[in-house]
Amino acid sequence: MISFLFLLLLAPYVLFSFTYVAVISPQDPVLRVGSSLTATCTLSAELGLHPSSLFWTLNGVRLSSSTYSIVSSNILSIELHSLNGSQQRSGDNLMCHRADGRILAGSCLYVGIPPEKPVNLTCWSHNAKDLSCRWRVGGSGETHIPTKHTLKYKLRWHEKENECENCIAENQGYVCHISAKIALFTPYEIWIEVTNQLGSTTSDILSLDVLDVVTTDPPANVQVSRIGTLEDQLMVRWTSPPELKDILFQAKYQIRYRLEDSAEWKAFDNIGNLTSCRLAGLKPGTVYFVQLRCNPVGIFGSRKPGIWSDWSHPAAASTPSELLQRGSCDHKGTEQNSTLRRELKQFFGWVRKHASGCSSMSIKLYDQWRVWLQKSHRTRNQVGPTRQ
Repeated sequence: MISFLFLLLLAPYVLFSFTYVAVISPQDPVLRVGSSLTATCTLSAELGLHPSSLFWTLNGVRLSSSTYSIVSSNILSIELHSLNGSQQRSGDNLMCHRADGRILAGSCLYVGIPPEKPVNLTCWSHNAKDLSCRWRVGGSGETHIPTKHTLKYKLRWHEKENECENCIAENQGYVCHISAKIALFTPYEIWIEVTNQLGSTTSDILSLDVLDVVTTDPPANVQVSRIGTLEDQLMVRWTSPPELKDILFQAKYQIRYRLEDSAEWKAFDNIGNLTSCRLAGLKPGTVYFVQLRCNPVGIFGSRKPGIWSDWSHPAAASTPSELLQRGSCDHKGTEQNSTLRRELKQFFGWVRKHASGCSSMSIKLYDQWRVWLQKSHRTRNQVGPTRQ
């Protein structure tokens, strides 16, 4: 029993002695891009190998023997110049091999650059319930070695610093979501610290009040429908984002629409605090896609403009077709209607140039003209053509 325990205690030393065949020095060095390195491979006397029989590889590629030097009967060195940035986050693998290719020892080279100052730090609060921030890495963004980005924040008149733990890497930057309880009436100070084994840097401090950076969900229940038989108009209706119903604010909406076969959007910015809008000047018999977004302005008296929400899911509807409205094969009547319709479009082309797309004035004039036009058609149909 005693001898068994003795073997257990001795086992790590026996294993170490058995596995120790060679050592590369330095082990896992951290170097700047463009620097040089001299590394050595020291052989165990038990191997009975001469350094002249060894060779080096870097990431599996055999290195030129012209860079080797025999230092002593059991040490082989190599000189590496103008090192490039590491190809692997876990470090580049520098290996010492026997003549038959078996690995004797290895070391990881971390070749990179210090981090540069982060830029474009911006933050927003979703429905005034949380705080999220996004920033871009400084310079080219590539350090070639593991680099840590940490978002830190604190209330302006407090000493305690906090860290955001929910950071996600994205293209050329990071986004971090602060899920802790948010203070609504106390300014925050927010900054980014970036560190790696070659240095560290800090962004400028961003000072903000959560109420000044609130965004919300897109407008809900967006619906698009025809307005009777008016072939160049559609009605858009929506509801305010429900998440802010208990918060004092003035919503501002923006609407955009496009043709079914077009990628180009046309937008209106002056809708104000309405929840419906009539689009005029559309093409008859055409499918339109419509989206809206919301800007919560002046939450709890904030004087700064809010942040636009994402666009809502697109809603679609088609305008009535001119051919369906005519409903007649009388070429003479069709010709008269076309003339009147052309004059009508010319008139409203002038009106739309002097009024916004959702202006109640232009719509009112448009409807009055439609009524007059319909009465004019009915009068001509009742009287009929005059006989000669």
